[in-house]
Amino acid sequence: MIGFHAAQSIRDAERATGPLLTDGVLMARAAHGVAATVLDELRRRYDGVYGRTVVLVVGAGDNGGDALYAARHLRGRGVRVRAVLTAPDRVHEAGLADFRVVGGHVTDADPFDGADLVVDAIVGLGGHGPLREPAATLMADVAQAGIPVVAVDLPSGVDPDTGIVHTPSVRADATVTFSLRRLAHLLAAPSCGSITVRDIGIEAPERPEIASPSDGDVARAWPLPGPSDDKYTQGVVGVIAGSARYPGAAVLATTAAIAATSGMTRYVGSATAQVVAHRPEAVAVADLDDAGRVQAWVIGPGFGTDSDSADALRRILADRVPVLVDADALTVLAADADLRAAIASRESPVLLTPHAGEFTRLAVAAGSTAADLLAEDRLAAVRRLAADLGVTVLLKGRVTLVADSDATAWGADAGSSWAATAGSGDVLSGIAGALLAAGIAPREAGTMAARLHAHAAARASGGAPIGASDLVAAVAPALRELLRLRQ
Repeated sequence: MIGFHAAQSIRDAERATGPLLTDGVLMARAAHGVAATVLDELRRRYDGVYGRTVVLVVGAGDNGGDALYAARHLRGRGVRVRAVLTAPDRVHEAGLADFRVVGGHVTDADPFDGADLVVDAIVGLGGHGPLREPAATLMADVAQAGIPVVAVDLPSGVDPDTGIVHTPSVRADATVTFSLRRLAHLLAAPSCGSITVRDIGIEAPERPEIASPSDGDVARAWPLPGPSDDKYTQGVVGVIAGSARYPGAAVLATTAAIAATSGMTRYVGSATAQVVAHRPEAVAVADLDDAGRVQAWVIGPGFGTDSDSADALRRILADRVPVLVDADALTVLAADADLRAAIASRESPVLLTPHAGEFTRLAVAAGSTAADLLAEDRLAAVRRLAADLGVTVLLKGRVTLVADSDATAWGADAGSSWAATAGSGDVLSGIAGALLAAGIAPREAGTMAARLHAHAAARASGGAPIGASDLVAAVAPALRELLRLRQ
């Protein structure tokens, strides 16, 4: 598992190192890590590092000190280094002295002329709010010139704990951090670029603020049939989706559930003909009374918001199996206080999978402060709604967040936005529902599904936009690739 930590936890962990912090050992190690990452990025982009020019944009305090001390290592590899000081009166004096000793020079005239790479060492872990002048103009010039950026600790203008990306802020191509990942490295992943963690000897706190399973973790946890399994013991998932207007939602959700190793998938709804035409192995019926027993339900994609839909959701919530509520069923839930009371009182798990708009509607209807939190702290918002409703909530996005009602949270960065297409959520629901039917707990099921969903999107895309049909077709091959990591 990959842990992400709050700024205060990291400061406490640094202080716990005692003389390593006070004697400057941590900074020396961090400087070496900054230099190593800059050199790696130069090698990746150019034919060698000798003679390349790196510009350090240096703010106040230790973040700037890390970069200034890094110049010694860069100069040793033949890299030209110059610095721009955004807060000259508060610069790390010892770092600046060492920078000058090794031949670095401070400039403010055309600082980025001929630069091959820029290091953002403006604010780091202590930064809050947007970039201020002169840093804002300097980094705007860097972006305009298209010069690659390596951020030290995290991109300046990104809040370390909430991941809020302020305007203006730095969008880094790569970020180097030290021993422990910060919350922003997950919550603001698109602004961080590739993230390198350099060990400098800081011990991790006992429990991270939020965790993210690696691909290997997901592969090892994925349910596979054993010697004594049959189609029933692998998990039977029921899918209630689609309508005369949106039959495709039924096809997408059902196909995804089958591809995600469901032992049997039962479909209920008006799109039986379309579902069977695409997936003849699905057991498809029009009436819920004919559905048979399942180990989990998925309800909502494209199935409408009328009274029949509300009745169907009420009946499903009365069943004593895990339930995933998505799309139209979330709208129905937001409109019915009795249904919200029913999900809170269930003994069996409930997983809600809203996008931001559905999340807000549901939170407002429930009187939850999660709606107000969403714009300023996604993690706090999803935890609040999960606690207020007594369920597990999966908030969709490039970075998917999943929280239980006790505030335990996992997250998954998709690494791209290729899955931002109509019908994509139906695919995610089918995958997660299959995992629920196999006995995986909601938080784990939601996060594992998000990881596979992201891999399928990347595989289907190949660098170009896709539709949900392309996405669902890539689920099975993406899962096969993922399972190769099962060691």
